[in-house]
Amino acid sequence: MQLAPAQLAAHLQRGLKPLYTLHGDEPLLQQEAADAIRALARQQGYTERTVHTVAGAHFDWSAVLAAGGSLSLFADKQIVEVRIPSGKPGKDGSAALQQLAEQAAGNDSTLTLVLLPRLDFQTKKSAWFAALDGNGVAIELQPVERGALPQWIAQRLAQQNQRVVGGDEGQRTLQFFADRVEGNLLAAHQEIQKLALLHPAGELNFEQVESAVLNVARYDVFKLSEAVLGGQVARVQRMLDGLQAEGEAEVLVHYTLSEDIRALKRVKDAMAAGRPLPMALREQRVWGVKEKLFERVLPRLTPIMLDNLLHGAHLVDGIVKGLKAPGWPADGWQALHKLAMGLCLECAGKPAAARG
Repeated sequence: MQLAPAQLAAHLQRGLKPLYTLHGDEPLLQQEAADAIRALARQQGYTERTVHTVAGAHFDWSAVLAAGGSLSLFADKQIVEVRIPSGKPGKDGSAALQQLAEQAAGNDSTLTLVLLPRLDFQTKKSAWFAALDGNGVAIELQPVERGALPQWIAQRLAQQNQRVVGGDEGQRTLQFFADRVEGNLLAAHQEIQKLALLHPAGELNFEQVESAVLNVARYDVFKLSEAVLGGQVARVQRMLDGLQAEGEAEVLVHYTLSEDIRALKRVKDAMAAGRPLPMALREQRVWGVKEKLFERVLPRLTPIMLDNLLHGAHLVDGIVKGLKAPGWPADGWQALHKLAMGLCLECAGKPAAARG
């Protein structure tokens, strides 16, 4: 049974199920969901807990199955926790998880908790995941996207009886807070807790938040891609600076930008040849968030714009590998800034004057 994270609290009020599967790449949300399940289990007499971390192809699954099928000498009820950091249990693990799911169903003396990273579409269709889902409760814990982060921060502040001031200042405060913690939800949680220690319950103004919240943002190149296509100029500049400071490889950043440019060019060419946009996007394997961004920006991008961007991507490829190109910065990161901002401004529909 699939369950949304927001439904977990209400679900637990109705009682525990014998099997839970938590999957996703957001450590804070997974930790909080697992803690809520464990806390209720302890209240209901599940006093013993064993943890099994699956590592390597030769992991002994028999120990997990034995734990799930037997009771401890010292406790009537137990929690059996299975952690699979890779998300790939292998052939033996697949069979073991299916057996574990079947023996967990209806077992009131053992609570089984399976913890997994983010799973791709194919893995979610596997027999072992279907068994876990079909015999228990599966919860996907997705990262909080940048657009939803200010509201998430406001909700967390409310839980500790704090709030930002109303109006434009409050919105500016939440946006500032989100900029400082983007991509690092665990650190965001810690910064929110810090505010509870520094200030009493009630209203927080911009100066109080600004002086307390550290810059703990973490960025990845895939989110950079979304920001560029979204025409978010200030965010793109901030993310590029952050990626450089974190030591991200220039070639990886270039690959991400150039792949987007090539995909935009291919889709535009397909549309010019008479292909409907949805078909052209599918053929180029563009879907999800990026599909919506492509749909929005493609009407703004002319073939000449895309040709120029493609040529720029070719030149920057040489620059990050040590070559020089007339009219382009010799420094790799500066060249990446120029390429990214060129695409970003076109996607934002900025006039030529805005490009400096």
